[in-house]
Amino acid sequence: MKSIRIESLLARVLTVGTWLAAIVIAAGLVLSWFHQRTPFLTGAQIVIAGIGLFVLLPILRVILMLIFFAKERDHKFAAAAAVVLLILFAGFAVGILAK
Repeated sequence: MKSIRIESLLARVLTVGTWLAAIVIAAGLVLSWFHQRTPFLTGAQIVIAGIGLFVLLPILRVILMLIFFAKERDHKFAAAAAVVLLILFAGFAVGILAK
C-alpha cells in the first residue's frame, strides 16, 4: 500500500511540475513573440526559467523519495537516494565551476 502512495505522490508532483514548466515556457514564448518586457524579466529569461523547472523535476523526485524512505526507516533505499542526490549536486557544482 505504501508504494502505491509514494508512486501516486510522485506522479502528481511530476504531472503538476511538467504542466507548470510548460506554462512558464509558453508564457515566455508569447512575450518573446510580441517583444514585450515584463518589469523584471524578458521572454527569453522566462523560457529559461521554465527549462530550469524541467531540470529540477527529477531532483525533486529524488528528494521526495529520500524523505519517504527515511520516514519509512528503509535505510538502504534512503542511503541510495542520498547518494544519487549527492551525485546530482556534485554534477551541478562541477558544471558551475567549469565555467
